[in-house]
Amino acid sequence: MQKSSVRSRPSLSVRIDLDPAGRIGPGKIQLLENIHANGSISAAGRAMDMSYKRAWDLVDEINRICRHPAVERQTGGKNGGGAVLTPFGLSLVARYRKIERAAASAVRKELAALQTDIGRQRKASGR
Repeated sequence: MQKSSVRSRPSLSVRIDLDPAGRIGPGKIQLLENIHANGSISAAGRAMDMSYKRAWDLVDEINRICRHPAVERQTGGKNGGGAVLTPFGLSLVARYRKIERAAASAVRKELAALQTDIGRQRKASGR
């Protein structure tokens, strides 16, 4: 594996456990955002290098764990239909992003301090 020449900064990733078997995190939220942008589960999956089956399985999981449909398939039309986010799906994405921004804001100083500590460790070890 090739090391990147650009040093990465510590960052926060938010995962929300909704029940013991279900969680919502950055990947599922990105999938929902891609469905909203592309109007299609398959196009959203392709944008994430994911098969239609994998994308559909994730959508099905989101709908199941939230107990409300976040995505509705649309049939018909000359292009064969597509998919749209429901009002709940739009709200889910907006609320997740709001939680994510609040969490990032809350830990910003600590992440900067961690970056400083890591830099000191690298210098001390001669890297």
